[in-house]
Amino acid sequence: MKVIQFYKNESVLIKKAKKNNREAQHVLFELHAPKMLSVCRYYIKDIQHAEEAMLNGFFKVFKYLKNYKAEGSFEGWIRRIMVRESISFLRQQKHIEFSVEKIEETIGYSNQINTQIEIAEIQQLIDGLPEGYKMVFVMYAIEGYKHAEIAELLDINEGTSKSQLFKARKLLQEQINKRNKTGYGSN
Repeated sequence: MKVIQFYKNESVLIKKAKKNNREAQHVLFELHAPKMLSVCRYYIKDIQHAEEAMLNGFFKVFKYLKNYKAEGSFEGWIRRIMVRESISFLRQQKHIEFSVEKIEETIGYSNQINTQIEIAEIQQLIDGLPEGYKMVFVMYAIEGYKHAEIAELLDINEGTSKSQLFKARKLLQEQINKRNKTGYGSN
């Protein structure tokens, strides 16, 4: 029974992992790796590269675990590391470009999308976005970052973040509408 409790109590695992207990670190990795791979996958299209970013992220998690102050959720703390690691990976690959043109945000955009679309299709549409659009969209719409936080993390201005989000949403809506039309046999 003691072993089961060891695996169930995350705070105990964290304390042991801080003392370089490899078994505790392995259990924490096993508990969080699937979700963190999803986080990295949001940003990085290729699954092998997403796995690489996740593994590098976990290396940093365990390297800096002593800095975790138990303020907020442990998963949230890991998630922030994974987001930063994914951004860092994309910067190294030089895949990030942000268009800087201003767009009137109220013209031709509706937040209403009526569709029955599968999660895999949504991920595919997100993957098809230009990297700058994709990164801002994922950070804002999925991760819940504010534009000021996105701007700071990506080293862009807040207006660029808002513009990228608008363009990403518009492009996604166009793609979904296009799929809806072709999916039901009409052009």
